[in-house]
Amino acid sequence: MSQDIRDFVTPSCDLLGLGEPTHATPVFAEVRNELFPQLVERGFRSIALETDRVAALAANDFVQNGVGTLDLAMKEGFTHTFGGLDANRRLIAWMREYNENRPPAERLSFHGFDTQTENTSAPSPRPYLEYARDFLGLDVDIAGPAGDDERWGRTEAVLDAASSIGATADAYRLRAIAAKLLTVLRSRKPEPVTDAWSRAEIRLMAGIDMLRYHRQCAEPLEPQDRYTPLIAIRDAIMARNLLDIRAAEAGRGATLVFAHNLHLRRQAATMTVAGTETHWFPAGALVAPLLGDRYVFVATSLGRSEAIALQEPEADTYEGFLQKHVTTDWGLLPAAEIPTARVRTDPVPRQGYFPLDQGILDDAEAVLHIVA
Repeated sequence: MSQDIRDFVTPSCDLLGLGEPTHATPVFAEVRNELFPQLVERGFRSIALETDRVAALAANDFVQNGVGTLDLAMKEGFTHTFGGLDANRRLIAWMREYNENRPPAERLSFHGFDTQTENTSAPSPRPYLEYARDFLGLDVDIAGPAGDDERWGRTEAVLDAASSIGATADAYRLRAIAAKLLTVLRSRKPEPVTDAWSRAEIRLMAGIDMLRYHRQCAEPLEPQDRYTPLIAIRDAIMARNLLDIRAAEAGRGATLVFAHNLHLRRQAATMTVAGTETHWFPAGALVAPLLGDRYVFVATSLGRSEAIALQEPEADTYEGFLQKHVTTDWGLLPAAEIPTARVRTDPVPRQGYFPLDQGILDDAEAVLHIVA
């Protein structure tokens, strides 16, 4: 048993996935904050969280150059309510303090690798496309075919194919515009790549992602069949973002990525959404074959938690075994050393806890278990 994440980072690793089995308690983010400085000592120079990539640019501006304030970084640099998490605030503050008075090449960077979607909403592509258009100095009408942002962002536009904008003539026009913008942008790629060009590409790709997501929303599927392709698209976007982040960070050092276990595992993931069992290939399953031994996945588990009313696990479960063998508040163990056990059945949906199973263990090099 170890509390040093460096014991599980192979020399070839340049993307380390650290999962969490539930978003409902901040305890995993708090341990993450203990581990990241260890990784920085080993040469890691960036971290990517499960938050929108475009929004995270604002947090990175503060982390790298002190632009704005910590309050502003938390408000504008996070999505999915993660800006209100105190552990994230302490992470951003620590990274800014670390970067103070260091040369740019040695500074830590902060990334989001998610997209700004939820199961019931997705924003308009308009602002992303307009940013790229203005950067390129082109005269293209985007506001006209995009129309009011609200018609894209309302719940019905995602859940009801008849209310979706994704297959309308306006949406097809926007896709043609986006393709043209991307062609022009790539033709003007500077060498070396500038920060301004990179920001334009990130935003343009986000706009293209939104058009793709809304097009799927327009498919006339039964309610129970709608979620799987949308979740799969989101993870495909996550995977591409991770590869792009690694390309940008390749000359500086490795990256820690922190997200739900389900997004980082190497095989197909399963969860129940709106009463329907959903199966898809998550970001980890998409990047792992491409990165090979450069990708390492550390899964996480929880014994008990007063915060989410999770009780002590039964002794014959995976978590029950770990409760007996982790002698401190938390510890790391090689996944191969955890024997076959029973899958825990006591968690309830409101806790959002996904228990360990043999599939997760097979996907992971190690497990970080938190006792309480």
